Amino acid sequence: MQQHPLTRLSRRALRGEGPLARLLQAVALSPVYQPIAVLASGAVFAHEALIRGPQGSPMHAPAALLKAAAQEHLDFEFESVSALAAIYQTGVLRDPGRLFVNISARVLVQVLRSCGRDALLDLVHALGVLPRMLVLEITEHERVADMDRLARVVEVIRTAGVSLALDDFGDGRSSLRLWSQIKPEFVKIDKYFTKDISLHADKLKTIQALQQIATTFQTALIAEGIETLDDLRVLRDLGIPYGQGYLLGRPAPDPVLTIAQQATELLKDRRVSVFPELVRAPQRGHLRPMALMHAPCAGIATSNDELADIFLREKHLHAIAVVDAQRPVAIINRSQFMNDYSKLYFREIWGRKSCMMHANDQPRLIERDHNVDELIGILTSEDQRYLADGFIVTENGRYAGLATADQLVRSVTETRIEAARHANPLTFLPGNVPISQHIERLLASGGEFVACYADLNHFKPFNDQYGYWRGDEMIRLLAGIVLSHCDTQRDFVGHVGGDDFIMLFQSRDWRRRCDAIVSELAARARQMFDDTARARVGIEAEDRHGVVRFFPCTTLSIGAVMVPSDAVLRAEDVATRAALAKHHAKSDPSGLWVLDVAPVARPGVAPLRVAA
Repeated sequence: MQQHPLTRLSRRALRGEGPLARLLQAVALSPVYQPIAVLASGAVFAHEALIRGPQGSPMHAPAALLKAAAQEHLDFEFESVSALAAIYQTGVLRDPGRLFVNISARVLVQVLRSCGRDALLDLVHALGVLPRMLVLEITEHERVADMDRLARVVEVIRTAGVSLALDDFGDGRSSLRLWSQIKPEFVKIDKYFTKDISLHADKLKTIQALQQIATTFQTALIAEGIETLDDLRVLRDLGIPYGQGYLLGRPAPDPVLTIAQQATELLKDRRVSVFPELVRAPQRGHLRPMALMHAPCAGIATSNDELADIFLREKHLHAIAVVDAQRPVAIINRSQFMNDYSKLYFREIWGRKSCMMHANDQPRLIERDHNVDELIGILTSEDQRYLADGFIVTENGRYAGLATADQLVRSVTETRIEAARHANPLTFLPGNVPISQHIERLLASGGEFVACYADLNHFKPFNDQYGYWRGDEMIRLLAGIVLSHCDTQRDFVGHVGGDDFIMLFQSRDWRRRCDAIVSELAARARQMFDDTARARVGIEAEDRHGVVRFFPCTTLSIGAVMVPSDAVLRAEDVATRAALAKHHAKSDPSGLWVLDVAPVARPGVAPLRVAA
């Protein structure tokens, strides 16, 4: 390889005798290239140049080179020569794609200071690389001592057409301020968040948050460390623009034109991933939306006469809070106070005395950011004075207003209902909102899938006979059986509520899986009945009209809708038709009934036909 001028200067400047110094003097470092792919199509977008020492030597691995650079105090020389070698070799190979080159912020500032923008630009041109195809990937974020200076350097470099990237964002060295200040064209997500993302909902949520930041800063994200097909499918479906990792392509001496075949096949596969859900019950939410009465308050020194004037002016108030230095210390019930105040001679004797004589000095306080679950104890406690007095609402411990018991109960109920729409509190499976979202993703993908609606037969008599605790156990049994027969990476399982479940299959053998679910549920559900019921294969119980009759042991019905790739439907259409199929399945001995959505060529609701 012909040596370029700056490499020769670096050689003459080195006087060390360490292993890295000798490699730099011998120009023995060479780049390898790892592809960065477009996750929407699988096309190669760019290559990252990674430096290596002589093959088979102790200095071949990058970790050994970095360690030697630190020990020999050759960080600047090592990074400069590595970057130039990558750019030079790319020019020799005449690769037309983008080139990502690693450089620390400190060295980037030094290079521009020592060379200047024009000299650096001339050098890149001389090495056969267009500046607009060069991306400088900033590493070692924690060493950025002067972000303002770096931002000025970045602006100078940008005027030459060179782009910027942040490496390993999220690895603990990252700075959101650095992202905000230099506004790089690309940010690489650290492999910690991409590794096993198909299994960890918290990692998925983190990347979704990074996507929002990227949108704000107009930055393209690159997912690093992609090593499994399941992780690749999730990242593609999340809408991450670019990806890099061993699954797509390993570092090689020459740039590649295509990524690995198995990755290409997956990216072209229309089947969507099943996003991992949190295995624990989600937070129930806060009471901030609760209706609040911005009511006047009294002080410790407020007299009974002054308090009476407030109640007479504010006829809607059920109580008044007593506040000392913005901190609520008591509550006074309107009805109790006015009853005493209207008594004979009360005003003459007690009118100028402090209103604290009527106060409940242990009021119920509710912080507006309280979690709903923390307030359930209030509603079920033995002390029920809040039913008459209501509550004092605080904001950061300071008085904010009043609320009634009815408002609290309504807020708790609405918040818990909303939470259940996202995750069922009994099984922790996704609720109605994520079910609808997944159906929409399936429809948008253009691939075919099967939507199944599962419902227990004769569940109400079982629940009435053995109690709701045993009923909940039956529902959890069904959830476990369904999950055990579904492919967690292909098939989505949601809990609509009660004993109703939704399965969204992309597995080709979905019918076999449904038959297995029906069969196993029938066998295991029978074990939950008592000996007499098992011997009779059923129980005597009242029906919905109060008539006692015989009910067989609990079984399962599944209604299935086969949705082809060309069906034009909405999520609610799919759910409605799956429910209709379930209704037919109730009368089918096999427990499975299939409806087929006929293909349509125009917008509108697709017709149904019964599958053969």
